[in-house]
Amino acid sequence: MAERVTLTVNNQPIEAYADTSVAAAVMQTHGLAVRQSVTGQARGPVCGMGVCFECRLTVDGVLHQRACLLPCRDGMKIDTRASSEPEAFAKRDAKPATNASGSERVYDVVVLGAGPAGIAAACCAADAGRRVALIDDNPRGGGQIWRHDPAKPPPREAEGWRDRLRRTSVEILSSTLILGSFAPKTLRAESPTGPCTLRFQRLILACGARERFLPFPGWTLPGIFGAGGLQALVKSGYSVHGKKVVVAGSGPLLLAVAAYLRGHGADVRLVAEQAPRSKLLRFGGSLLWHQPSKLFEAMGLRWQLRGVPYRAGCWPIRTDGAQQVTSVTLTDGSRTWTEPCDAVACGFGLVPNLELPMLFVCAIERGFVKVDEHQQTSVAGMYAVGELTGIGGVDKSLIEGQIAGWAAADQPVRIGGLLNESVRARRFSELLDDAFTLRDELRHLADDATIVCRCEDVTYGALKRFVGQRDAKLQTRCGMGPCQGRICGPALQFLFGWLSDSVRPPIFPTALGNLS
Repeated sequence: MAERVTLTVNNQPIEAYADTSVAAAVMQTHGLAVRQSVTGQARGPVCGMGVCFECRLTVDGVLHQRACLLPCRDGMKIDTRASSEPEAFAKRDAKPATNASGSERVYDVVVLGAGPAGIAAACCAADAGRRVALIDDNPRGGGQIWRHDPAKPPPREAEGWRDRLRRTSVEILSSTLILGSFAPKTLRAESPTGPCTLRFQRLILACGARERFLPFPGWTLPGIFGAGGLQALVKSGYSVHGKKVVVAGSGPLLLAVAAYLRGHGADVRLVAEQAPRSKLLRFGGSLLWHQPSKLFEAMGLRWQLRGVPYRAGCWPIRTDGAQQVTSVTLTDGSRTWTEPCDAVACGFGLVPNLELPMLFVCAIERGFVKVDEHQQTSVAGMYAVGELTGIGGVDKSLIEGQIAGWAAADQPVRIGGLLNESVRARRFSELLDDAFTLRDELRHLADDATIVCRCEDVTYGALKRFVGQRDAKLQTRCGMGPCQGRICGPALQFLFGWLSDSVRPPIFPTALGNLS
């Protein structure tokens, strides 16, 4: 059991376990609303993985810290009250630096992302004798799927790969944020000890994916989480015991999240999947033929959720509440009803984190990074693995990570039968994409007053006057807030067909001194 620590929130002392994230501790003791938006609306954590920036708090005098990524420390001082200081972001890294340019490190292979794909890639490259760095902005590796849960032992597969990683010479840089690249084969990063420059010969991008959020009336209320977002927050210490939770959206993640939440004491009221039953049945039949283990896995999750309604062809159309959600209204296209709840876990599938591949001008095809059979992108010496090349789960990520690791270490002979496994994994990815295609009705949920850009509180009514994302950005600041369009970008693409036309460093907010 982790040690207990004492911290203060708005000058009030609270206790938490050291494994608990600051976001989880604040929600547990002070309610779901942890901050105010630019127009004064109550907001709470959403993504649970540092993407949405809705959990920003002032921690030990440093503004705009992403609380979901910070573990609690003894003596930590937290302030949830809004700051109106215009220099807020300039002050977020208040540590003085004796060396303005920071340290410089040189590697043969740099792997960005410490999820299953990144861990597999780093292990293989290191086993081939290469000097390898594994970088992640979370305090612990594992990605979202292998995220540390102090209440449960890790999956056997995850522990096996972690043991292998521990036996290698891989240098692990945790809580390290990649800001961009300003020279060939070079990365600029912000680490806990200050800025640093990373030089490499080969780069493996294992940046993973994030949930797709679609706007509907009330979706910005505290208590509306991503499906994986709520799971991540529970893993980091937030208790859902006894809370009424509705799980909604699309994709196989919904079943896994619902089963996880129920296993942690949540009263899961229902699982609402927007895909029609006919598509789900066809998907199940395809799995029985191509990957029966996946079907049995889904059946096991459904057994864990016995007694919980699973409604296909069903989706949320609004949520209600004052300072936090109290109910969600759903429809199946013919019937509409309202379900009282304490939280809604809602995500409409996953989208890859393409910011770094786009920055390096890697070719993108059908929304994913284009790679050859050895996972090399259109840029020589640069590889992409996992969800960047197609949403396909942990098996696909591990296969592609190993292929890229051996390829980046100039060991193609060791790839062997992994190529055949990769073909099967890509087939599963294609089946997923077809089964959970978003229905057209979801494009019409938002009304004129519905916020689309959460960072800048830009409404659907304000956006529909424009013909493209660039014009909308210039006139409304949509996509220019701290998350840099990571939340509203996929929604804008779905609603209007707008594609992001540029990515420029820094790809995350940072102090100017970290870029020099």
